[in-house]
Amino acid sequence: MLIRSMQPKDAPDVIRIWNACVSSGEVLYYPMTDGIFRRKFVENTGCEPDHLMVAEDQNQVIGFLQGVAPQSFPGSKPGIAYLTVLMVDAASRGQGVGRALLNAFVERMKSRGAESLSISSVNPVNLDWRIPGTPGHDHNNMPGADAECPGYPFLEHCGFTVRYRETAMYMNLKDYRLPPEVDAIRKRLLSEGIYTGPYDAGWNCGFDRMCDGVGSDYWRDVLRTEIEAWKTGKPNADPRMWADGIAPKGPRTLLTAVHEGQIVGFTGPVDLQKSGRGWFTGICTDPAFERKGIATVLFNLLMQAFVQEGAAFSTLFTGLDNPARKVYERAGMRPVRQFNLMTLKL
Repeated sequence: MLIRSMQPKDAPDVIRIWNACVSSGEVLYYPMTDGIFRRKFVENTGCEPDHLMVAEDQNQVIGFLQGVAPQSFPGSKPGIAYLTVLMVDAASRGQGVGRALLNAFVERMKSRGAESLSISSVNPVNLDWRIPGTPGHDHNNMPGADAECPGYPFLEHCGFTVRYRETAMYMNLKDYRLPPEVDAIRKRLLSEGIYTGPYDAGWNCGFDRMCDGVGSDYWRDVLRTEIEAWKTGKPNADPRMWADGIAPKGPRTLLTAVHEGQIVGFTGPVDLQKSGRGWFTGICTDPAFERKGIATVLFNLLMQAFVQEGAAFSTLFTGLDNPARKVYERAGMRPVRQFNLMTLKL
């Protein structure tokens, strides 16, 4: 058996192995085509030719692996490499093929300064997957290892350990109904001087206090970017949506909670994927305004906005024990899969 970098002539065999794993139901990914393969694993951010590897036996490709090296994409952290996918032909399993591919990749990552190998959403290679039990409804990325995948025990056997557990949640929006308590909560908030609804960029509200309170520069960047898009009139969209061929239509709606000139909660932006998915970026509440029902109101306003925009469904990830999960479940979201963020110390 030979472990080597993938060559262009190997693509049909790699795609064949991928699609066999998909058709057998072993993985939740979508079927692969040559065009998707190139976009995801060759032309994508962070992808390097030597980090797409194959196992060859008697001139036949019997397995492949793809990963991303440390500091090879914007925002990456020193010392952390990423494992994207590892698949072995069914007839060649149990013979050490997967272990050989992983060991070879680990050595290459060590040469690039890696101290750990991670399976997580930070990896810039996002792989779409299908929600089980739905008419092809999808999510744009796996945030970790699928805990129900037949290959999961292999990762544990190789020494990967769980850092964080997340659950994927799903709702078919034809079944969405506004919980009766939402209107009452919204009226109570307004009586306390807290507006909930679409944000008007002309208000020039501050949001640093909230972002400082939750310790998140990510939310600060989201708000700054979206509000700036409204001020300039230029369209904006999540880069992952651009990559999937979404044509931005203009500045996107932000749903906010505002108190005395400060944004104290928000969700959105409201946008759709071409698959019909209502795009959920996240939800945030100023710690000083928690337990008032703000998250409940904003999340349900978001589901209403998705329905109005014509979305067919929505999906999200949240920590297995995240209290916000109760907000999502009360709105009609249901858990459909568990994914574990995993790390291998090198």
